[in-house]
Amino acid sequence: MTTDNRSSYQTEWSVLQNQFDSYEKFSLIIKLTNVIVTLLLLFALHAGLWAVMFAVLLWLQDGIWKTWQSRINRRLLEVENALNSELPDVTGPLQFNQSWLAARPGVAAMVKEYGRSALAPTVAYPHVLLVAISVWIGCFSL
Repeated sequence: MTTDNRSSYQTEWSVLQNQFDSYEKFSLIIKLTNVIVTLLLLFALHAGLWAVMFAVLLWLQDGIWKTWQSRINRRLLEVENALNSELPDVTGPLQFNQSWLAARPGVAAMVKEYGRSALAPTVAYPHVLLVAISVWIGCFSL
């Protein structure tokens, strides 16, 4: 690996790692927003159905957000492998978008990927609890 390539990979790794961490922070903000707004809808406004819909909406948004983060993670692993190897990499440095575009799945596969991300335990918590509480309160407060 040339010095220029190594430097490009190091720059790319640094940018991608910062983005990866940023996605984690915003996922936490989505979760905290869901907790606050869902509880407000339930207990202050007594809007059980709206609370369910809002909780599900933000849960799905968090799943999409974490899917995007996983794409960054895949490229980070490629860059780390390239940095730890003397073998030429299939995709060169600074090719995040080209790499993703080359492997981009169809619409159905992307929806499935978003769903898998939404069901991951670290994403589902606290969303699944908020949905369950909202349904429970919505059903028994009528």
